[in-house]
Amino acid sequence: MSIQPTDAQRRIIYQARRGLKELDFYIDPYVKSHYLSADADEQQAFETLLSYEDPDLLVFFLGQEIPSEAGVAALIDKMKSLRHTGTA
Repeated sequence: MSIQPTDAQRRIIYQARRGLKELDFYIDPYVKSHYLSADADEQQAFETLLSYEDPDLLVFFLGQEIPSEAGVAALIDKMKSLRHTGTA
């Protein structure tokens, strides 16, 4: 049985569509496989992550900078790990 997203979750999923392939490489698999089953804190961190502009996100995913929010930094690490271990 699949989890049905709320209207708020649908809005976040829509906002997750980015214009950079480099970001979609990490964000799309997370949205498809993990977002709806994540706990409230992680979903909030994801919403905060999406408030950043694409160039800032790219810098975070490339490891050149770390976001000030610990939850967002942890989520980026998780998204990178999921993608690189093939469990996305």
